[in-house]
Amino acid sequence: MSMLRTIKPKNARVKRALEAREPKLVENEKTVIFVRGNNTSERVRDVMKDLRPHAINFSKKNAIHPFEDASSLEFFSGKNDASLFVTGLHSKKRPHNLVLSRMFDGRVLDQLEVGVDAFSSMASFDSPKASLGTKPLMVFHGDVFDTHPSFQQLKSYLLDLYQGHHQTGIPLMNLEHVISVTAGPFHGEDKPLPSVHVRVYTVKMLSSGSRIPRVQLTEMGPNMDLSVRRVAEPDADMLKQALRRPKISKKDQTSGLGKKRKNIETDDMGDKVGRIHLGKQDLGKLQSRKMKSLKVGRKMRKLEEGAEGAADEAMDDEE
Repeated sequence: MSMLRTIKPKNARVKRALEAREPKLVENEKTVIFVRGNNTSERVRDVMKDLRPHAINFSKKNAIHPFEDASSLEFFSGKNDASLFVTGLHSKKRPHNLVLSRMFDGRVLDQLEVGVDAFSSMASFDSPKASLGTKPLMVFHGDVFDTHPSFQQLKSYLLDLYQGHHQTGIPLMNLEHVISVTAGPFHGEDKPLPSVHVRVYTVKMLSSGSRIPRVQLTEMGPNMDLSVRRVAEPDADMLKQALRRPKISKKDQTSGLGKKRKNIETDDMGDKVGRIHLGKQDLGKLQSRKMKSLKVGRKMRKLEEGAEGAADEAMDDEE
C-alpha cells in the first residue's frame, strides 16, 4: 500500500491538484527526480547534469540505497508526483553507479542498476545543440533489446525518460536530434553482459533535389558507455495492473449519438463507426452525362427515316 494517506480536498485548488494526479487515458509528461546519495563521483554528477528532460534535481546528499530500502523514493514520488528516479552513487565495489527506478501508484515497480564506464559531456563537443524541450528520435541497435530481459527493461526506461508529451505525429522539420543506443551480442549466461553505448547527434536537413531532404548527423553529446549490473524485476501482479488498458465508459461511448444508435458503435480506439445498408441498384436507369458526341443529329435521323421509307416502298412494289 502507498505511504501517503488519502487527502480530502478542502478547497477548489486542492481538488484540481488531486484531479491532475488521477489516472488518465493520455498520461501527463513523466517527471524524473535526480537524487544524490551520500557518496557520488564527479562523473556521476556530470551525467545527472546532462540528463534532464523534465526533471527535479535534489542537490543535497541523501542516505539512500534504493535496492535495500525504497521507502524514501516512494515518499519523494508522492510529494512531487514523479514516476521516474535516477539515483547517483559511488563506492569501491560499484564505482560510478546509477540506479534507475520506476514507480507505479506510489510504489516502486522495477529498478535497474548501471555503471558509467565512460562519459563525455555536451560541453566537450563544439557543435550546435538541439533546442530545449524538443523530442528526440531514439534508435536501438542490437538483438538484446528485444530478447534479454535486462536490456528490454533498460530500453523501456529510456523510452519513458525521453517520451515527453503524448503526440500523434512530429513534423520532419521539428526533428532536431537523434539518440542512438547500441549493444553488442549476448554470448551466454556464463559470459559478461555487453556494454551499452549511448550517442547523441543533431540532425541537419540539407537539400537533395527531391522532396525528401538529405540528413546530416553531427555528434553533440552527451556520450556514455554503460554496463548493466543489478536488476530488480517488477512484481507480476503490479506489472499486470500497470499494463492494463483503461476501458472506455458507456457514457463516453454513447455521448453525441442521440437516441437512435442503429448500426453505430464505438471501436477499441474510441472512434465512432457506422454502417450503411443500400438496396440493389438498377444501373439501367442510371442517368449518364449528356454529351454532344453521343447525340444523334437531325440529318442522321432524317436519313435513317428516309432509308426505312424507301425500303418499305421497294417491298410493296415486289408484292
